[in-house]
Amino acid sequence: MSNRLSKSTAAANAAHPLDWMGADGLFTPQGYEPGYDYPLVVWLPDRAGRFDIGRAMKRLSLRNYVAIAPDFDPRAGHEPLWEAIDRICDRTSIHPQRIYLVGQGRGGTEAFRIGCRHPEAFAGVVSLGGAFPLDEGLFARLADVRRLPMLLCCQRSVCPEATCLTDRTLRVFHAAGAMLALRIYPDSKPLSKAILADVNRWLMDEVCGTSALVPSPAAS
Repeated sequence: MSNRLSKSTAAANAAHPLDWMGADGLFTPQGYEPGYDYPLVVWLPDRAGRFDIGRAMKRLSLRNYVAIAPDFDPRAGHEPLWEAIDRICDRTSIHPQRIYLVGQGRGGTEAFRIGCRHPEAFAGVVSLGGAFPLDEGLFARLADVRRLPMLLCCQRSVCPEATCLTDRTLRVFHAAGAMLALRIYPDSKPLSKAILADVNRWLMDEVCGTSALVPSPAAS
């Protein structure tokens, strides 16, 4: 990184905690302290190229996390995701055991998929409106998946199919002894202030270890 780019980055962060690292949206928190190991939020949007990470983090938290929105297409493989995580961990102060996947819509389903296939790599998974892919055999590494906290935020629905899918998901997690917290909201946008405030509280409970005081496998 050139000196000129470093100066412009510092100026941008002073005005607004949003920066860019190549094609990956990078959010650095207000009052960033290089000596503190921050939790990392890895955003998986519903659609590529249509995600405002600055707006999302303003509603989630301006101070608690470093965040990225990697530019990758799951259909082409996950290597760009791992490369983006490696880049941010090399360039900022990240706690290696506090990396969280947060996905919206189809990104939420992908977050479940990636988290269950690589449970050792993440401290938690959050899906905002993305269904758990029930028919993909994602509990092959059951012992590790059981240690991975997950949160599903979904809208209240009168659709019998959606209700049935949620019920099936809860039953699967309960039978597996895996941890899934469920939050159901009135009709609301997945990135609303109310929902992201709840996500922030859930993440901070996980970061601070307070959720471990009350085990809640597959609880709403």
